[in-house]
Amino acid sequence: MSRYTKYSKLGALLFAISLTAAACGTADSGSDTDAATEPSSADQAVEDDAMEDDAMEDDAMEDDAMEDGRPILELSFDGLEPLGDDYVYEVWTVVDDAPVTGGVFDIADDGSVALPDGENHLYGHEGASAVVITIEPAVGDVPAPADTKVLAGDIADDGSVELSIGHPAALGTDFADATGSFILGTPTDDPDGNELSCVWFLSVPGPEASLELPTLPAGWVYEGWAVIDGTPVSTGRFTDGAAADNFNGFSGSAGGPNYPGEDFIQNAPDGLAFPTDLTGSTVVVSVEPDADNSPAPFALKPLVAEVPSGTTDHSNIDLGAGPVAISGEGSIVG
Repeated sequence: MSRYTKYSKLGALLFAISLTAAACGTADSGSDTDAATEPSSADQAVEDDAMEDDAMEDDAMEDDAMEDGRPILELSFDGLEPLGDDYVYEVWTVVDDAPVTGGVFDIADDGSVALPDGENHLYGHEGASAVVITIEPAVGDVPAPADTKVLAGDIADDGSVELSIGHPAALGTDFADATGSFILGTPTDDPDGNELSCVWFLSVPGPEASLELPTLPAGWVYEGWAVIDGTPVSTGRFTDGAAADNFNGFSGSAGGPNYPGEDFIQNAPDGLAFPTDLTGSTVVVSVEPDADNSPAPFALKPLVAEVPSGTTDHSNIDLGAGPVAISGEGSIVG
């Protein structure tokens, strides 16, 4: 019942009582005028009930800022992307060096926080010192944080928090020092055939390792990509830029170099045809959650380059800095 409705009903009842009292006074001219104007016991009971209801409503309004005894955690993000059906983000607050869950969420297409059906808030915890955002399985999750900690931040005295990938509790780096290059040239195919249908993250002469990337914490891997006619195609995942990756499903029958990369010779994804010409395509090195089945790169892309028009095979093409500006902010209310 709203406060307006409550007082409307109270006013109507008092008005009815006053009419009754006035009628009685007219019928009995000998009644005491002062007694007629004093509140009756019924009037007082109604007023007492109204005051009690008002106090209960005020208590309920105060409880809105701390549902179930937990402070509400309000969060917003910049650059964080939707995860799809198989994974969710989960927020944790750190209390006495132990993680306490505050709920799961995803990111809507407009970038806002999307909560599961039936949930109205994310939650903090009294005495929390930090906030950490992880990526968790949507089904079969365990009641502990996964290794894939994407954002973290310390809680300030006023309850605010700034979240970043560079926080030690998250990835611990902003990839500002990441560098690398790649070449085109198909070592797993005919020696002189289809030389522009591949990406190898190495430099020539040599070959030598070309990628300078920070070591990732547990839960994260690097992945190479070529965006061909708008479709991202993986070259494989790796943790060491000086060693082979985990994939050769598109390469030919001959052996490839011991570096990350792929020839695009066979088994083309739907909508594409191999071999191809990567001139004008985009090459990406992304940072991916280790448990991830997305067909596209994650939001963290530390190295990116477009294959220039007129490029020749077996020439070094430098990678530039890509988008890694994922961040968040929030505050604990209550």
